[in-house]
Amino acid sequence: MTPNTAPFAPSAPSRRSFLASTAVAAAAVAGGMPLLAACGGSDSGSGGGTSAGKSAKKLLPAYVATNVVTPDIAAKNGSAVGFTSKLDIAALKTSVPKKLGKGGKVSIMSPFWGSPPKSDNAYYKAMNDLIGVDVEWQNQDGNTYDQKLGAVLASSDIPDVVVIPGWNMGGKIPSAIIGKFADLGPYLSGDAIKQYPNLAAIPTDAWQRSLFGGKLRGLPQPSPYVTGIVPLYRKDIFDKEGYEIPTSADEFMALCKEITNAKAKRWACLDMKWTAFQSFGVLSGSEKPLGWNLVDGKLVYRIETQEYLEALEWTRKLFAAGYVHPDAKLGKSAATDPGPKFAAGEFLIYAQNISQWWSRTAEQATQNPDYKIWGMDIFGHDGGSPTLWAEQPAGIFAFVSKKASESVIRDVLAVANVTAAPYGTKEYMLTNYGVEGTHYTVKDGVPTKTDQGNNEVINAYVMVASPTATIAHPDFPEVAKAQVEWQQRMGAFTKKSSFYGMQITEPSRYTNLSNDFEQLEDDIVRGRKKISDMQQAVSDWKSKGGDQLRDWYKKLLDENGPAAS
Repeated sequence: MTPNTAPFAPSAPSRRSFLASTAVAAAAVAGGMPLLAACGGSDSGSGGGTSAGKSAKKLLPAYVATNVVTPDIAAKNGSAVGFTSKLDIAALKTSVPKKLGKGGKVSIMSPFWGSPPKSDNAYYKAMNDLIGVDVEWQNQDGNTYDQKLGAVLASSDIPDVVVIPGWNMGGKIPSAIIGKFADLGPYLSGDAIKQYPNLAAIPTDAWQRSLFGGKLRGLPQPSPYVTGIVPLYRKDIFDKEGYEIPTSADEFMALCKEITNAKAKRWACLDMKWTAFQSFGVLSGSEKPLGWNLVDGKLVYRIETQEYLEALEWTRKLFAAGYVHPDAKLGKSAATDPGPKFAAGEFLIYAQNISQWWSRTAEQATQNPDYKIWGMDIFGHDGGSPTLWAEQPAGIFAFVSKKASESVIRDVLAVANVTAAPYGTKEYMLTNYGVEGTHYTVKDGVPTKTDQGNNEVINAYVMVASPTATIAHPDFPEVAKAQVEWQQRMGAFTKKSSFYGMQITEPSRYTNLSNDFEQLEDDIVRGRKKISDMQQAVSDWKSKGGDQLRDWYKKLLDENGPAAS
């Protein structure tokens, strides 16, 4: 299984392209990086707001850690939990001893990547029987989901449950969430959640991200707060050639020079912009609230910092020196799968979601046994320790229609209590793998999906709610161990910004203010624009509303207080 970290929103190495791979989508479709956090406070609507501070605490569910299964590696420094043991099907625990569903029907609309199975398939039947609820799936194309969402939420005919990833929360979606979906607080706040033990074991930070419009509306998919972007590299080639792992920006540049030989069709890397942001300590930028931080009493946005400019300049030098694969210079690396050329050794380093550490390993295991992908520790640009910034602890949510009756809400929570079951339980295996013998087989402690499993056990129930972030690869336990340990090492250098964990809706007049910066970043690192162009863009941003937005965020901070560190 892969961790509860889904593909990044488009501004980062493509998270949605990762979800599109049906080979891994069912295994790793939790938690994400929304482009726009959304909740609204008392002044939701166009005025924006937040659900945070003292008033939020009474809305949050009690946290009750699960004792059903003990992970091999405990969470530390914001990491996922890890499992490195072989899977013993006979020893699987039961986390839901009795059906909580009352036999009702629940319709769920959710994004889907791939071809949806028939509605009467064996996987859906087995899940519905276990839960005691007749779930009817209304799967929609994940690549055009935002269009479908807008149409559905604008209508009066809304399914009982709608799954909304954070990257689809632009435009009018935040206000629709507040206006169209139910308050789950009466069923989940405080000790009420103890009726649903697997939901009670979801970390409090993830529930805080589920507060929209001053109410607990979302069922979350938790994710580690440690950065999900890893500088991945070909360890087998590094070992063979004697390349050393860099510990500074200068060492990385020198390594790239040593690796690159364009005549031999070998380049050092792809676009390393995201590693540059990490190395130079740039505030997280894929989620707007996290791009802000209180520094010496003043609120600063990421684009205003010297670190931001230095990271772009360093990345520009990589391109200018010819160390970056031509595909990335043309912008192709974000649109096409870099896996084949990485496997062919055309480039040796790229920055991507941590899930690819496992998925690339699995892809090459039989055809290229010498292949070994590994993750570099992020280096401070000056050779010291890096300063990393926490990501949000949840980013995909399931919402229940305001029109739903209490019995429907209870049935939805029965579904979520099963899908949030921890790794090592019967419920987890059924949710993520299906029925043994039908959807998967187990050999030497490694579950392997059958063709039927690959066709049916994808993109469905895992979208409703998830357990605490988990990394477990029975086929490659050494990768699972390395992933968790990487998160723990990087977590030791990770700070939480002033707005960590908050759901924030910016006033509508500001929502598009920063839209052009990503393209400008890409133009600068590729030499099409200059650093001075960015400085001018920042100046324009301030005069067109950035300074007023700063005042707005400062008021939120004064009213609610900063996030707990």
